[in-house]
Amino acid sequence: MVNVYWLLLGNLVTKMWNSSSKTTTSNANNKENDLPIEAVYRAINAIKESKAAIKPTLLNPLSVPQDEIVKAEEQKGIIEFHCISNSLTKDVDKQTAIFLIALQSVFGQQLPEMPPTYITRLLYDPMHKTIVLAKKGQAIGGICFRMFPTQGFTEIVFCAISMPEQVKGYGSYLMNHLKDYIMQKGIQHLLAYADCNAIGYFKKQGFSNNIRLARPIYEGYIKEYDSATLMHCELHPGIVNTQITSTIRQQKEVLNELIAQRQKEVERVRTGLTCFKHGVAAIPIASIPGLKEIGWHPNFSATRVEERSNPAHLTGLFEAVLQAMRRQTTAWPFLSPVNPKDVPDYYVHIKYPMDLKTVGERLERGYYKTRRLFMADMARMFSNCRSFNAPNTDYYRCATTLERFYLNKMRQFGLLDK
Repeated sequence: MVNVYWLLLGNLVTKMWNSSSKTTTSNANNKENDLPIEAVYRAINAIKESKAAIKPTLLNPLSVPQDEIVKAEEQKGIIEFHCISNSLTKDVDKQTAIFLIALQSVFGQQLPEMPPTYITRLLYDPMHKTIVLAKKGQAIGGICFRMFPTQGFTEIVFCAISMPEQVKGYGSYLMNHLKDYIMQKGIQHLLAYADCNAIGYFKKQGFSNNIRLARPIYEGYIKEYDSATLMHCELHPGIVNTQITSTIRQQKEVLNELIAQRQKEVERVRTGLTCFKHGVAAIPIASIPGLKEIGWHPNFSATRVEERSNPAHLTGLFEAVLQAMRRQTTAWPFLSPVNPKDVPDYYVHIKYPMDLKTVGERLERGYYKTRRLFMADMARMFSNCRSFNAPNTDYYRCATTLERFYLNKMRQFGLLDK
């Protein structure tokens, strides 16, 4: 029996593939590039077989992702997550009281800028709740928060992990538990004030300083702090945050396997073309075996075809452009190579000089077989001028004016894509 999770993953990957494929065609009903679900299943089975072939004893623990280690610890009961709060109307159980006292110490140590009395007051306030991260029965971290259901958001008040347990992935997993908890309550927005030391953490958890909630929604409800940045996270109702990291990683594995399978299909040696032995001078590019299979499609403009079919006509157009440029009043700095006697250090800075005289000589020798070569020399000539001369000089201004004329002339003769 195929695991339901893998079925859902296969459907998701297929939708992702189809979505990207449809954007490359003007026909929305064209199913030619859709990825068959059977291909996804083959990729999934190949991944499962590959993993099954690796002995667990040979795995390097250091190569296992942090989120997988943390999730495994939760499954084994090494760590636990509890949502607790104080009460003024009924007795609080002993375990909750112990957790609150421990978190009071954790928050006090990790948030030294917060007054101890302030931490105590909010932590024990019945309006606030706390997600506790307990390891082997001891509270090692937590997130204290307050929900505002009528306003549709939750405010994070304190968030900290004890020093010995940091940089182990606990902080991200703790935040994901909070996200899933408030999502169950119908809340999709999180707000938090972060100091300069915490901004990086909150960004990694999907927070941004771009607040997408209207200010009247939260103003007057949340506590504001000086020298801190308000950050916002909007949650998606279809995402289980405690599973998102592993889900994305498994999707990536499937896509990589699909790519590998596709490469094996196209990376095969084909027989060489034999038509040239029988006197054929040229063949259409599209007829070369294997090109279409690797995604090639014709994209040559009419001008580019002309470059290969009528080189004499192309040379005549280049000559017309060059003559028109020479007649411009702003062409005087470019008519001939720079004289090193006039500018001694020019060739120290400019390693590949270019000018209109040199372009003309190359044109006579038949050097410019394509537009690309002609345009490259022109671009180098203008670039050299701007590189060597300051913007407030006549040389620089001449380069700008003449280049504008040159580009317009190229468009006029159909040598430049509009």
